[in-house]
Amino acid sequence: MSALSRLHRLVSRWLCLGWLALWVPSAWAQTNQVHDIPTRDGVTQRVLWVQAPAAKGVMVVMPGGHGGMQITDRGGIPWGETIFFVRNREALARQGVHVIVVDAPSDKLKPPYLDGHRQRPDHVTDLRAVIRWAREQTRLPVWLVGFSRGTHSAAYYALQTGQSDDAPDAVVLAASILSDKPPTRTVPDKPLERIRVPVLWVHHEQDNCQYCPFPMLKLAMDKAVNAPVQGLLSYSGGTDHPDTCGPLGFHGFRQLEDKVEKDTIAWLLANAPRRQKGA
Repeated sequence: MSALSRLHRLVSRWLCLGWLALWVPSAWAQTNQVHDIPTRDGVTQRVLWVQAPAAKGVMVVMPGGHGGMQITDRGGIPWGETIFFVRNREALARQGVHVIVVDAPSDKLKPPYLDGHRQRPDHVTDLRAVIRWAREQTRLPVWLVGFSRGTHSAAYYALQTGQSDDAPDAVVLAASILSDKPPTRTVPDKPLERIRVPVLWVHHEQDNCQYCPFPMLKLAMDKAVNAPVQGLLSYSGGTDHPDTCGPLGFHGFRQLEDKVEKDTIAWLLANAPRRQKGA
C-alpha cells in the first residue's frame, strides 16, 4: 500500500472518529431535555425530562425540601441532586420509564421557593400544566411521585383533581411527611378520601426523620378509602446518615435504590395503567 493510500485511510479514520465524538453527546442531549412549560399568566414551569427508550410510563417527580432545584438550561441541578428519584433518574429511565423532574415555577425561583406553596391553588395549576404536557408528549400513563416534602405536592394535587381528566394515573408517596409542627398540615391531615386514583406508599421502616415515623403511616393509609387500589412498599436495612431527614440515609433509601426502583415500577405497571377520559 502506498504512503498516500495509508495517509488517506488514516485521515478517513480520524474523520469518522471525529464525527462519532460529535454525535454521541448530541444523541445523549436528546434523552435529557429541559422544557419551560407555560402555566399561569407570565409564569413557566421548568422541568428536566430524562427520556427512556421504549418507555411504558412517565414518573413526574416532586422533590422534597424547598423544591428549588434551579435546573440550568443544560439540565444541571445546582440544588437537590442527591434527592431520591432525582439522583437515580437515569437508572429509572434505563428500566423503561420517562422521568420528569419538576422545579419551582419561574415566580418561585428564590427563597423560600416552594415552602408554603405546595398546598395552594397556583401549585395545582402548575402541576396540571405538567401533567397535561406529559400526556400530550407521550400518550403514556403519567404517575405523580412525591418524595419527603414532595409528598405534600403529590397528595394535594391528587385530592384536588379527584377523578377529573387532569388527575394522575397514580400517585406515589415516598417517605411521606406524617408529623410536623403547626400550622403545617401533614399528609394524614389532608382529606385523603378525595383521592380517586391508585396510591402507592413507599417508606423505610427505620426512617429516623422526626417527620416521617413509620408507625404513623397506617393513619394516612386508612384515610385514602376511595383510592381504587393502595399498595405499601416498606423496607429495612441499607445505611443511615447523620442528617436523618436528608436523602442519603434510611429516609432516602440509601443502598436500597435498585430494589425500590424496580418494586415501584413493577407496582405501577401492574396497578396503574393509563386512565380513560372521565374514568
